[in-house]
Amino acid sequence: MQYSTALSDGVLALACLASMLWLRPTFAGLPVRRALLFGFGLPAVAAFCGTVRYGLAPDWVEIHRAFSQLSGLLGLPLLGLAALSLSRNRTWSPGIWTVWVVGLVALLIGAEHLKLGQPYRLGLNLVTLLLILYAGLSEWPQRQPGLMAIGVVALFLVAGLAVGTEGFIGPLRRVDLYHALLTLAYPLLAWLLLTLRMPAREEIPVKTL
Repeated sequence: MQYSTALSDGVLALACLASMLWLRPTFAGLPVRRALLFGFGLPAVAAFCGTVRYGLAPDWVEIHRAFSQLSGLLGLPLLGLAALSLSRNRTWSPGIWTVWVVGLVALLIGAEHLKLGQPYRLGLNLVTLLLILYAGLSEWPQRQPGLMAIGVVALFLVAGLAVGTEGFIGPLRRVDLYHALLTLAYPLLAWLLLTLRMPAREEIPVKTL
């Protein structure tokens, strides 16, 4: 058993679940809510499966791997698209979100069939992070969304490219540090989405004498 990883996965699951519940009242009834459900729900389920795998049942390895893959290749891209739609003030219909979901699944199956899984994952993740960065920076001259987007992108990049999930950094398992960075990244991304949704970044009326 790998109890430190079970714990870090459990904390990550709670962070994703809390982010989803935090967003729920603001986005209730909106088509984009479907993307948010996938985007935060899939990593929550993946992290929960990791908690079971590392803390209770090692034979959950394939279930954990499957949901982790769906989280990175379906959930996170949908959050990038959600950020884009909110930053552009676009209300995409449920049908369009269904097309995005089906399209991402089809691309994943095609990439695996052509044995292009690793390049596809890398390319899709980079495009997703660019969408998040663009969504935040497009709010200029408001600085808060841009800074949050930079923070989200930095956390995901450091987690995926600099830390990874294999081996140790000093006494710490890399996978536990990876989970800790994602535990920060997902709530920060939820905060960015809330900021982009703000009735609409409206100007505050100035009282005149």
